[in-house]
Amino acid sequence: VQLVESGGGSVQAGGSLRLSCAASDYTFGQDCVGWFRQAPGKDREWVAGTYIDARSTYYADSVSGRFTVSQDNAKKTVYLQMDRLKPEDTGTYYCAADRGGGTCYLKDEFNLWGQGTQVTVS
Repeated sequence: VQLVESGGGSVQAGGSLRLSCAASDYTFGQDCVGWFRQAPGKDREWVAGTYIDARSTYYADSVSGRFTVSQDNAKKTVYLQMDRLKPEDTGTYYCAADRGGGTCYLKDEFNLWGQGTQVTVS
């Protein structure tokens, strides 16, 4: 059972990236899936969260209007489309799942984490 992120890379400011979070031997069901990021020397911060079943999504103010979460249930994959990237978006991005479908925001509620993928914006 694991989540596997991919799609990170280096991009210039104003560019775009799409991250993927694929579930292996796991079905999201009624989970909340969250995206977090961590810059060097900083705490891991919440970026966005989506309730898979309800298809309702919430975003941090810092990314609202630039980032979009989508899902492909057949592929058991959740995506984070990141547009108009800024240098302050740089960090390691993680997806995580909360089977309990809690707040979809609090880091401690998420019990399955991916390994992370690096995003660098220059």
